[in-house]
Amino acid sequence: MPRTPSPVRTHRRRAVVASTVGTTIEWYDFFLYGTIAALVFPKLFFPTGSAGAGVLESFGTLFVGFAARPVGAAIFGHYGDRVGRKATLVTTLLLMGIATVLVGVLPGYAAIGPAAPVLLTLLRVVQGIGVGGEWGGSVLMAMEWGGKGRRGFLASLPQLGVPLGLLLSTAAVSACTALSGGGFESWGWRVPFLLSIVLIGIGLWVRLKVLESPEFAEVKRTVAVERRPVLTAIRRHPREILTSAFVRLSEQAPFYLFITFVLTYGTKELALPRTQLLDDTMIAAGVGLVSVPLFGHLSDRFGRRLVYGAGIVCTGLYAFPYFGLLDTRSAGLVLLAIVVSLIVHDLQYGPQGALIAESFGTSVRYSGAGIGYQLASVIAGGPAPLIAAAVLQHTGSSTGISWYIVGCAVVSLAALILMPRREAAGESAATETAAARAAG
Repeated sequence: MPRTPSPVRTHRRRAVVASTVGTTIEWYDFFLYGTIAALVFPKLFFPTGSAGAGVLESFGTLFVGFAARPVGAAIFGHYGDRVGRKATLVTTLLLMGIATVLVGVLPGYAAIGPAAPVLLTLLRVVQGIGVGGEWGGSVLMAMEWGGKGRRGFLASLPQLGVPLGLLLSTAAVSACTALSGGGFESWGWRVPFLLSIVLIGIGLWVRLKVLESPEFAEVKRTVAVERRPVLTAIRRHPREILTSAFVRLSEQAPFYLFITFVLTYGTKELALPRTQLLDDTMIAAGVGLVSVPLFGHLSDRFGRRLVYGAGIVCTGLYAFPYFGLLDTRSAGLVLLAIVVSLIVHDLQYGPQGALIAESFGTSVRYSGAGIGYQLASVIAGGPAPLIAAAVLQHTGSSTGISWYIVGCAVVSLAALILMPRREAAGESAATETAAARAAG
């Protein structure tokens, strides 16, 4: 195979870095909200009911953000497939960042009454729209600069935004907890939200230096841009969209139990220290910096479906041991439970970007992959903490939650089997030619 020209390698590297930095900032904002929703928002914004009702209402705003993500995928998928990946990604970054900073200055229920939870919900909707438009563009920007045999690995690198964002947001909360002491619930929690403005500046500087993806540039050059990409994707690829959504059930739902609900379960039910759980989550996120690209690379070697299917099976098998380890209250076993939970998640998350994106052609890929991916937020990610909290409140046991995880795994395995097979678009010499042309 001829060696990739140096300008192509330079722009490929730049695209991957920009995508990864951008997704890290977006997920920092998104995960930060989830962490504070578990620890602070029930008392601050929903103080009128019982403690259990406050938790459910707080997780309800978390769900609203998930419900808005498919809307963001449709809006930005349209412009991403018509205007380009780069311009769309700059817009989503600004949208997400501004909403996060505003959450950090929002008065609580004691100051402005019912307007506080209403405004919080609206800002969460804006966050959801921003994240909904972010994923498709960042993964595609990296993957579409890739050559043959490396698309799984390159598409997994923007997925590093999840462990990096989780690591940064958890570290920020942990540091502010220590520094603010007893003032964390009154003012300390706001600091990580306000720090987001620094990350926005870094993200914009990086993203504005990136060239458009070569595959989309080729679509524009050949005047093959779809006029209504969202409608075209829905009309021509309904099976791909639905299976993309349901194949994520076993990754998306357990993940938000592993990083968000565990804070409520660990502190309220097991009386574990908040700092211990946050530290354990940071360690697990650090492991993800290796495991996500590793599993993306393995999907290039052994196939997306094989690696992803192994992740589904491992998630289902781990459902009961996970809570068993947590319930021991042993520091070492609790750490083991949290670390292993994110490793089985990464077994799916590493190859997921390429698995879903390759199901669609370049002209509708942003729309189709984005909508399919974000629909899982409505059916899996958003409801998961709500379902878990409700099950725990009514049964007083984690057994029902474990069965919920097993059910998600069964549905995802069926979706993986039913997912249409498509020849990975662009994995040929044509991709390298388009990349060389885009690099000038």
